[in-house]
Amino acid sequence: MSEAMSEAASAAASKIPVTVLTGYLGAGKTTLLNRILTENHGKRYAVIVNEFGEIGIDNDLVVGADEEVFEMNNGCVCCTVRGDLIRIMDGLVKRRGKFDAIIVETTGLADPAPVAQTFFVDQDVGEAARLDAVVTVADAKWLSDRLTDAPEARNQIAFADVILLNKADLVSAEDLDRVEAQIRGINPLATIHRTRNCAVPLDAVLERNAFDLGRILDIEPEFLEEGHHHHHDADIQSVSARIEGAVDPERFMPWISNLTQVQGPDILRCKGIVAFPDEPKRFVFQGVHMILDGDLQADWRADEPRVSRVVFIGRNLDPEAIRSGFESCRA
Repeated sequence: MSEAMSEAASAAASKIPVTVLTGYLGAGKTTLLNRILTENHGKRYAVIVNEFGEIGIDNDLVVGADEEVFEMNNGCVCCTVRGDLIRIMDGLVKRRGKFDAIIVETTGLADPAPVAQTFFVDQDVGEAARLDAVVTVADAKWLSDRLTDAPEARNQIAFADVILLNKADLVSAEDLDRVEAQIRGINPLATIHRTRNCAVPLDAVLERNAFDLGRILDIEPEFLEEGHHHHHDADIQSVSARIEGAVDPERFMPWISNLTQVQGPDILRCKGIVAFPDEPKRFVFQGVHMILDGDLQADWRADEPRVSRVVFIGRNLDPEAIRSGFESCRA
């Protein structure tokens, strides 16, 4: 089992990283995209957008264009999704080597789940590319209202690995703290950056390798401690569980598979770092609805306690059933 997982880990490292960029209408996605497509960052990104015209890119920056692909003078490529995401992805994969990573922008009203699932469901896309992170741009001034009246906005927050709390200069410090607390109530996992005009180092949002939960635990190590394990905000909740020590893979794999198959429609995201007996590497997984993906990643540090942790974000979750089920996997 360990050898197969090691092969999977090396295969994942060779895949093209894909960032899904989402955010409700007016939050600032266009501002962020313009930065990616125009800054001299030394990287070549292929950016898939819904309609090229919506971005408002300065035509002087376009050095070549065909029906659906526009080449920018900083080496980036911009594609319009008038057709099917999988078809566009197939075309980009054929251009492999001409860019470093892919960014997919969703419409402001979109649930990011179907886009994220593409990288697990379609075999050709899944073999060539890996979902790196879901980045959500949120409007600090209006997010509270959108969380009340727009389920799409709530899903965009729940799915995020990285959140830009944008237009932070338009609200008071107290309001900013309150909005951030609302975000944490829905999604305790995401890294939050407070921004003005989406001004953030691009390496804070791109090529984050969101599979590596260790980064999140380093930033906010207490989020899975007692008292932090059950966040609830309106209809979306997060449930986490931990085991001090290893879990038995022969029990854990069937349990996590069954849970996501049975409750998949209600599970927006799930992530975890798990210790297996006699395995030097961490098993890291993440899921979108019923689709799970995971592999062995970084070694456990010599000074680090081997604590197995899982987190589920979704609706209608039974915290006690999840915790007792995970506990039954203890090695």
